Amino acid sequence: MIRILQTLWILLVFSTLLYAKDGDKKVLNPKLQAYSETVLKDFGSISKDRKLILKEIAQYVKSKSKNKEAINLIFICTHNSRRSHMSQIWAQTAAEYYGIKGVSSFSGGTEATAFNPRAVAALERAGFEIAKTSEDKNPIYEVKASSDVLISKAFSKKYSDDANPKSDFCAVMTCSQADKACPMVLGATKRISLPFEDPKAFDGTDKEAAAYDERCKQIATEMFYLFSLVK
Repeated sequence: MIRILQTLWILLVFSTLLYAKDGDKKVLNPKLQAYSETVLKDFGSISKDRKLILKEIAQYVKSKSKNKEAINLIFICTHNSRRSHMSQIWAQTAAEYYGIKGVSSFSGGTEATAFNPRAVAALERAGFEIAKTSEDKNPIYEVKASSDVLISKAFSKKYSDDANPKSDFCAVMTCSQADKACPMVLGATKRISLPFEDPKAFDGTDKEAAAYDERCKQIATEMFYLFSLVK
């Protein structure tokens, strides 16, 4: 009987350590956890060219982490309404998932508008817990991966806004228009082009939700792949 109890104890300790090692999965609520596990199986959908770009960002993160420096990523698109927010939120979530310390993700635009409610809805369908905390033209949203893990206080802003770092960050351009408009991002120690197609093209059509879900899944997959290279 004692040997059986000892064996059960060893198995319990081993499973606990294995669970903790595998990306701090406890930071995600069950729905978001299940969604993320489907993402992990979809790395093969990423093209070779995009994997090279993602590896370049991962190398930036690794270098900062190795030197115990702050890891700041600003995702930039024109209006800071869809793709840059999704990228910021999924990048921070992937960093939390893999237990990579010191990562702070931000987003901004070349102009400020509002976090588009269609993008908000797509993130909610993926499993994020999102609450609108203001009712103005540019509302603030609290985005959580679980009841205890705040991922972002999201609102539209210029990339140079006071809410974002002014120096020593990696600027990731998530749309081709912003990429062309900002050949140089002041304060960035690294600038990388990683454009995503804009789901806005399907607004008001019967394909709207599917287009936003597709873009949300692509961004999630690429951000998880990026941080899987750092763990």
